[in-house]
Amino acid sequence: MKEILSYLFGYHQLSSSQAEEILMEIAEGKFTTSEIASFLTVFNMRNISIEELDGFRNALLKMCIPVDLSDFNTIDLCGTGGDGKDTFNISTLTAFVVAGAGYKVAKHGNYGASSSCGSSNVMEYLGYQFHNNEKDLQRELDKVGITFLHAPLFNPAMKHVAPVRKALGLKTFFNMLGPLVNPSQPKNQMVGVFNLELARMYQYLFQQSDKNYTIVHTLEGYDEISLTGPFKLIQNKKEQIIEPTTLGFKKVMATELASSGDVKGTANMFLEVLKGEAPQAKMEVVLCNAAFAIQTMDTGLSFEDALEQAKESLLGGKALKVFKMLIA
Repeated sequence: MKEILSYLFGYHQLSSSQAEEILMEIAEGKFTTSEIASFLTVFNMRNISIEELDGFRNALLKMCIPVDLSDFNTIDLCGTGGDGKDTFNISTLTAFVVAGAGYKVAKHGNYGASSSCGSSNVMEYLGYQFHNNEKDLQRELDKVGITFLHAPLFNPAMKHVAPVRKALGLKTFFNMLGPLVNPSQPKNQMVGVFNLELARMYQYLFQQSDKNYTIVHTLEGYDEISLTGPFKLIQNKKEQIIEPTTLGFKKVMATELASSGDVKGTANMFLEVLKGEAPQAKMEVVLCNAAFAIQTMDTGLSFEDALEQAKESLLGGKALKVFKMLIA
């Protein structure tokens, strides 16, 4: 590792194959926690390259436990995290709204590393039992419309990295990798990213695939559509900057999106949204994200029609019903 770090400290970049090899060696337990921490922080001091991101992604996909959900046309809704905003669980709630609208969702998630409550934290607290049995995952999709893929169960090789990430409490390149390594590799994906440079990287990588994709970034720094200001939207055939008011939404204040700072409080917020009892700002942020996710699945649908489907799901109690069925 000393040679690798010296190479990187000299402002050199890794090739895709080098990045893949190093990450696989980390997973094999060849390095100490101090060496892993040093390696992770290098990429907080300079931007990661597309080649490095591609290599790290390839390593994780090679080491993961794959799951075949190809009988279902699924979508993943997974942000990178790492935006430092510590919002309530917008993408996870969006997943239930989309499932409630009748679409199949294979949600990839993990515990929070740089936030107080990640998607896995809230799902676990609310009673979901993580598992990686392929038939059970398929059954959930068939009967409920959504399944949850808890990342550590599908990439056990990363056990050496997880405690280091938690101890650092910073965003690392693993935040960038999360949405790229869903073990079911869904054909549809909506992903929020924490800056525009990463949005371009995702666009490049998705263009090499056959995915229907939507990449979003609110220009104030959110890895989702926050409605706090204009946001960048990148899809297969178009990209644009959108003002929330042009979609019929009022501007939201950042304080209205904050989590409670702990799992219990944030889980209560989660349930308030599903029950339609949350403040308007929270409800509208989830509805807007869900509408674009639905449009990702049904590319011929207008935003207005997709939003109506989202409203019917959330305000009509369908998303809550899906949640209760999944937990049961």
